[in-house]
Amino acid sequence: MDGLISRVGRCGLKVDRAVQPYQALVRAIAYQQLHAKAAGSILARFVALYPGVDFPTPAMVLGTNDSALREVGFSAGKVAAIRDIAAKAAEGLVPTRRAAARLDDATLIEQLTQIRGVGRWTVEMLLIFALGRPDVLPVDDFGVREGYRRLHGLEQQPRPRDLAAIGEMWAPFRSCAAWYLWRAADDARREKNGAA
Repeated sequence: MDGLISRVGRCGLKVDRAVQPYQALVRAIAYQQLHAKAAGSILARFVALYPGVDFPTPAMVLGTNDSALREVGFSAGKVAAIRDIAAKAAEGLVPTRRAAARLDDATLIEQLTQIRGVGRWTVEMLLIFALGRPDVLPVDDFGVREGYRRLHGLEQQPRPRDLAAIGEMWAPFRSCAAWYLWRAADDARREKNGAA
């Protein structure tokens, strides 16, 4: 890690403290399994359905018919997930930023993974990038595992369970460690593309 840190510089992890957990979860669903540019376009069309607001409220989403949501580019599965996020936010299961600050990581993961389409990885991204939690290592993340593999010259990525054990040494700054591992994976991708 020392060489990587020296090469990359200070941790540049950016936290969007203006985004509410509900909004972060909807955005995460929009970006699942899509190229960032395509997902960004779909998300922009989604927000455009609701003129005059920066982001639609749960009630607005619940009041929108499925066909309108499909027309912006969401699959049927994503529409169902976004509707469930909106419903759970309206019920209070998705906490506000202030309420989330009072809950630990494990509680938030357990609570939010009850929502359709929201898995552990999605909640970990929320914890890191929206809530600014400093000690989250998303061991199921391809980039984190690939970064570790690359950094240590391994033939295969570590299994999530093994990476979780390795990551104990980075506590209480595992989110920063993840950021550096993503940089290592980015370096490997650039080298591969440059060689192609």
